[in-house]
Amino acid sequence: MENLKKSLPWILRVLVAAMFLLSAYAKLYPSANLALGTFEAKQLIPLGFSESFAPYFSRFIIAAEFSIGIGLLQPHYFKRFVIPVAIFLLSIFCVQLVYEMSSTGNSGNCGCFGSLLPMTPLQALIKNIVAIGMLGYLWKVSSDDKQRNFFAYPMLIFTSLAAIMYAYAPVQLAPEQPTYATGGSNVHPDFADFDEDTTGVIDSTHMFNGDTISKPTSVASVNPDQGITEPPKPKGPPLVKSKFSDFPTYIPPAIKIDKGKKILCMFAPGCEHCQAAIKALTEMRKEIPNMPPIHIVFMDEEPEKIPEFFKIAGREYSYTVATVTDFWKILDFSRDTPGVCYLYNGNIMYFADGINEKEFTKAGLKKALEKDM
Repeated sequence: MENLKKSLPWILRVLVAAMFLLSAYAKLYPSANLALGTFEAKQLIPLGFSESFAPYFSRFIIAAEFSIGIGLLQPHYFKRFVIPVAIFLLSIFCVQLVYEMSSTGNSGNCGCFGSLLPMTPLQALIKNIVAIGMLGYLWKVSSDDKQRNFFAYPMLIFTSLAAIMYAYAPVQLAPEQPTYATGGSNVHPDFADFDEDTTGVIDSTHMFNGDTISKPTSVASVNPDQGITEPPKPKGPPLVKSKFSDFPTYIPPAIKIDKGKKILCMFAPGCEHCQAAIKALTEMRKEIPNMPPIHIVFMDEEPEKIPEFFKIAGREYSYTVATVTDFWKILDFSRDTPGVCYLYNGNIMYFADGINEKEFTKAGLKKALEKDM
């Protein structure tokens, strides 16, 4: 028992330090660009952080977690500074988790350990409270060694790690966009040859990359009483403005997302589920002659895999590349990849996301399309 009592403080120090180090590492997994952007979009921005400040604060938080993890394993200002800072940071996390549960309930991933170790808000709250208890015990049984108590040491640890973080994961600007679907003459042929005013018949004479492109036509109506030709009445639901039209950088006005039938996809180039979804959509183009045109918003994660993505798809599609933060904003913070949205005059008729009960299926989209044919 005596040996356990002596070794217990160090056991607790290692456990809490490992928790902080794992939390910091997880916020960079599987890549800094993806993990940080997701953390900012799904945790920081919903809390009220501005889009311009969130990228800097996310790197500050990770540097602080790394610093606390290392600081708990060294002696300098351990009781007077390191432990209080660790308790303070965990307390802030607890307040955030309580707020999250009161707003959205105990569902989804809290983001404490990123995608490496998903946890519900309640699980994370319990974990933090236990860690605060361990730190409280360490504060009570510890004493600072005045001969080894230099405040410059913990500050040097933090400033060094902060500098490394900002150098390792610099704040990114919006990526350059491709030539298709950027407006004017650069509209992708799928959209340039699709008449959004009508919903009618396919013109099978138009071909692009070997695929038949839908080109609906309409027939004017004749008023028998007046003997004059009236313009065709627009079909489908009333025209509305969708949230997607608020992102002209990634969903250019040239593709007229809120006019007629359109399919908007939110994919990550290296995601196997996204690759399967676009392959299925290509198959549907062959099965359904008047399939609406497709525009893809890619997450700026492994963009070099976009050519390979289209090889798997079996054809090229209109696309743009969004920063990770903007990507989640377009898809919606509560949704996940792959995202497939079918719009008719701006009205969302079908929206599938993730790989669980709301995942994209050919049958689900086909059913939604058949309602309007």
